[in-house]
Amino acid sequence: MKKNTSRQIMILQLFDRRRPAWTVEQMRRTLKIPTSTIYRHVRNLVGAQFLAPVTGAAYALGPAFIKYESIIHDTDPLIRHADPIMNALLARSGADCTVMISKRFKDCVMCVHEVHGAKAVPSGYGRGVEMPIFAGATSKAILAQLSARALKSLYLENHVAIRRRLKIRDWNEFAAIVKQIRKAGYVVTKGEVTANRVGIAAPITRHGRPVASLTLSGNKWGERRIAEAVPVVRKAADEISASLSRDRTLISR
Repeated sequence: MKKNTSRQIMILQLFDRRRPAWTVEQMRRTLKIPTSTIYRHVRNLVGAQFLAPVTGAAYALGPAFIKYESIIHDTDPLIRHADPIMNALLARSGADCTVMISKRFKDCVMCVHEVHGAKAVPSGYGRGVEMPIFAGATSKAILAQLSARALKSLYLENHVAIRRRLKIRDWNEFAAIVKQIRKAGYVVTKGEVTANRVGIAAPITRHGRPVASLTLSGNKWGERRIAEAVPVVRKAADEISASLSRDRTLISR
């Protein structure tokens, strides 16, 4: 049973935005699993509606994921506590802004909830879209929450991309950047992920333990607007953290 479950997970992990549909033969070549085994697992996944047949003898992700995504969105205590504070932050900041909360997902960061004004320019990194963990305010606010061991492991696995993206030479410079963010309690970035995009992010915690990050973003902001927004973002993140800490509901970490 454990082996079968593992193989079904391997099949599901093949699907992403770049390749949303797979044939059994493509799965077999990629996973190096016999065709008969692939067919058996695909049949089970289709039966449970985690996969759905599409044209071209292929399969795509099925409606079961929509059901579970809806359950997460409606019952996640983080979203429940954050949403009213995020909307208040948006109302204060302007119709050209976007506010989102994000969490670590594997070696990436992913938005789990966002609200945006009527004049906001889409960033391309909405709910469910993975972002590199070492670029952009959203990611750096989470990066700064990692333990020393997790941080070093992340650097060793991605050191080439990190050095190129952050324009640094070695681990010491990377560690210094993270230490500075952690000490400041917030981070501001300009155009690190999307051109002209300004991001201001602060950590969200529960009883002092890292949970997520809160980000306010917009396009082409001047220094004065950034300076005025920083304390507002930090205050909102602190309010979410305090609200979470008062809640005894189970919260993912």
